[in-house]
Amino acid sequence: MSLNKDFQPLTDNPPATSFYNLQIYANFYTMYESYKFLNVIFRASVIPGALMLIWLTGIISLTVVQLCMLVFLIIFVGFPLIFRYSITLQRGILFLTFITYPKDLDLSNPASVGLFGTRSLNLSVLDPDVEERHDGVRIGVWHVLPLHLAKRFAKELKIDMQEHDELKNTTSDDDENLDKLMPILKSEYSDVTAENEALFYERMLKLPGTIVLYLHGNTASRGSGHRVEMYQLLRKLGCHVLSLDYRGYGDSDPVSPTEEGIVRDALTVYEYIRNVTTNPVFIWGHSLGTGVACHLCSQLSLNFKIDLPRGVILEAPFTNIRDEIRLHPFARPFKDLPWFDLTIARPMYSNKLRFESDKHISEFRQPVMILHAEDDYVVPFELGYKLYRTALDTREKTWGPVEFHRFNGVAGYGHKFLCRAPELPKLAKQFIETYRNEDFQRL
Repeated sequence: MSLNKDFQPLTDNPPATSFYNLQIYANFYTMYESYKFLNVIFRASVIPGALMLIWLTGIISLTVVQLCMLVFLIIFVGFPLIFRYSITLQRGILFLTFITYPKDLDLSNPASVGLFGTRSLNLSVLDPDVEERHDGVRIGVWHVLPLHLAKRFAKELKIDMQEHDELKNTTSDDDENLDKLMPILKSEYSDVTAENEALFYERMLKLPGTIVLYLHGNTASRGSGHRVEMYQLLRKLGCHVLSLDYRGYGDSDPVSPTEEGIVRDALTVYEYIRNVTTNPVFIWGHSLGTGVACHLCSQLSLNFKIDLPRGVILEAPFTNIRDEIRLHPFARPFKDLPWFDLTIARPMYSNKLRFESDKHISEFRQPVMILHAEDDYVVPFELGYKLYRTALDTREKTWGPVEFHRFNGVAGYGHKFLCRAPELPKLAKQFIETYRNEDFQRL
């Protein structure tokens, strides 16, 4: 097609004026490329040029100019070049496994962060890419019981009811089948100890209920404060929560993460759930975890031997790593450099650090709910909304619907604290209850 309404589209038998139009297009393209080249030269030379101008006015000495030029070359030329050729640095900047908080957290003891009725376990991930670990990569997982079950088994779990207001304010669910089972379960698990803990928690998973597999973002561990707040919200809604630390995070094995690797970690936990129970499962991803969630669901849609999740909740998602890098606060000093794409964005794609949620979201049929705060400066709001529009444009009409919920920036939830939004429990409960009994088939 032509560039504007005055140009005629080219055909097999072009009219006499088509050559003229083509010449105009060629001239326009040449001018555009020249503009791009001049723009690149300007952006690359604006800082050195400003330094030279200040030196000519006599405000600073030549030594200061040389020192500033050296700093400029190191930061804006040297670092991007090192980043381009160092996959270790690329992974480090993306996954930020070296950032840990809170300090000295004992992940084997979830009660230390207020999570009573929670089991800490380890799973082994068989990974052909990590040949030196013949027994697999060990990852840490928490299984958080729903509040109503924690209350029913408070005595057996040695939970002091008086210390936890949320337990005292929780009403036991009216479930006749569970009421009938309680005497048997109480006699079978009169005391939950280290020896029978695994059997007890897996027995709880088999009881009718809903399970949320929570996939956290980069930095820290599954024990970070905002993540614990989200588990507490979900357990109040009657959900089991299983949260993992990918390789390199928390108490999992210190193996360098990759996109394929952490998706494999999430898949291992999902398979563990499916081997224990047929209850409906929802995937909840936050930040980088939304990329893991979409990639995981894309893989699951091709696996005909395993039941699929009933829905996917994406909190603060992005479209893909290239878009996220361009808009991330840390990239602002670099994004206008003419070599930014060549040295930073493109190498990550070449090294398979992509997290292409805009591609994967069109590869599975499950319903999707997207949550994003307008004042999110880590993953800008526009990326979440762009992913929503992409999903509407690329998914079939017969597939599960896609919802988008924006949270006003005035509330100050930012990137981490949608868990504190008073409307979130209602939104999550409605989404889970609507789709927990729906079964969207594979592609």
